[in-house]
Amino acid sequence: MTLQVDQLRWAAGAHPDEVAYVDLLGDRQVTFREWDTAANRIARGLGGAGVRPGDRVAIHLESAQLLRWIQVYSGVHRAGAVAVPTNTRLTARELATVLGHAEPTLVVTSSELAPTLAEARSQLPSVERVVLADTGDWEELLHDDGSPVEVPAGGDDLADIMYTSGTTGLPKGIAVRHRNLHIIPNGEPAWTGTQWLHCSPLFTFAGISFIYNPMKMGMGALYLSRFDAGTWLDIVETRRPTMAFIVPAMAQLLVTHDRFESADLSSLTLLSIGSAPLAPTLHRRLADRLSDAVVSNNYSMTEAGTAFTYLPKEEIERRPGSVGIPSGTEVRIVDEHDAPLPPREVGEIQIRVGEHRREYYRDPAASDATWDGEWLRSGDLGFLDEDGYLYISGRAKDVIIRGGNNVHAADVEAVLYEHPAVLEVAVAAVPHEVLGEDVGAWVVVRTGHTLTADEVRRFCTDRLADYKVPRVVTFLDTLPRNPTGKVLKRELPAADHPTPPA
Repeated sequence: MTLQVDQLRWAAGAHPDEVAYVDLLGDRQVTFREWDTAANRIARGLGGAGVRPGDRVAIHLESAQLLRWIQVYSGVHRAGAVAVPTNTRLTARELATVLGHAEPTLVVTSSELAPTLAEARSQLPSVERVVLADTGDWEELLHDDGSPVEVPAGGDDLADIMYTSGTTGLPKGIAVRHRNLHIIPNGEPAWTGTQWLHCSPLFTFAGISFIYNPMKMGMGALYLSRFDAGTWLDIVETRRPTMAFIVPAMAQLLVTHDRFESADLSSLTLLSIGSAPLAPTLHRRLADRLSDAVVSNNYSMTEAGTAFTYLPKEEIERRPGSVGIPSGTEVRIVDEHDAPLPPREVGEIQIRVGEHRREYYRDPAASDATWDGEWLRSGDLGFLDEDGYLYISGRAKDVIIRGGNNVHAADVEAVLYEHPAVLEVAVAAVPHEVLGEDVGAWVVVRTGHTLTADEVRRFCTDRLADYKVPRVVTFLDTLPRNPTGKVLKRELPAADHPTPPA
């Protein structure tokens, strides 16, 4: 079985002194040989600490600890163990829930995060040892000489347990096996010397996918552990990466930055945008600015493994709002009875995952509810056009039922993003004594602009059916988001006027 970590071993042999990863904010870097040696030493250190093949090892480290994060991740796989990346913003109670479910033998964390883990650990009998990566514990873990380690693993063996971001409830553990861990297959690419820039937290699916994928394309990786639009623009100008990945929230901050139009972004040939749908107006703005690059809004889910969609550059104007066509899979739209729907009709998006199915760890009931044979029930709403291009309408629970009329929150959000004074917006249901639900909008106003609730409503009245116009408008400084950039609608504050007139 070819493992992800075998790609690192090959790169260390073929390009030992090339810089594999750069921690941009920490001003640190690691070569392929240094990374490979550290992975071997960690694998032996884990074995010496009692970790056996199949045991879980939790990685509860800040993204600012980039180099040690990726070294631990590779070392866990090389030891035949299972990596459990955890969200570093969890409370002790939430962390105890996640780790109590995964039952790790060992946790790698930092001095800053140790108090939260210590509070959670009282509920975690499985944890036998905690290693602090920024103390002498780290050198103890690296006590070996770094000679190659070989622990056999099969395709059905667990590689990772990825916990969902929990935008709709408690996180679920997604079982990622070695046979469906790869996004880009292992290979022996020529070294290009080019670099891929990304900013997603390492514990997310987007973050994990960029640990090995750049090297599979003969590239180095640039990592920005804390996104800032001005810093990102500076890095593109000075480091000249050819590829970059961002999420829609980052895209919005970039296009509203005062240097967006003047910065030299000519090195970019691909700007990939994922983790959430991108408003059509924002997509066009980015594509116009990066006229020589492919600007693609992709759609996938951690549960879907390697299945995703992409939008070719030439289709952005022809198909505004589309997230593209499936790559290596099939997508269908179904009604509430799982009957396929014709083009242009909104229903649940289902993805054929086949052998790449990723079930929920120790949760067969949730797995059975999410997968229908080879088809993954996404919980997202959307439609296909006549040519098979996919459009996202929102989450199933993002449908607001106003007096019997269904309103898709994403449709209203897309319109509001066209307003020049709107920086960010979230649309969700607010209670109404007569209608049951009404349309609420939570708006972040762009610096230097002013906006009133009446102006928001007038703007929407010209562009939306009357029942889709937000009756309740609440202004915020920022929207609540999880680390992947997704808006946490359940954490939106109470609306200013929860029961407006009908």
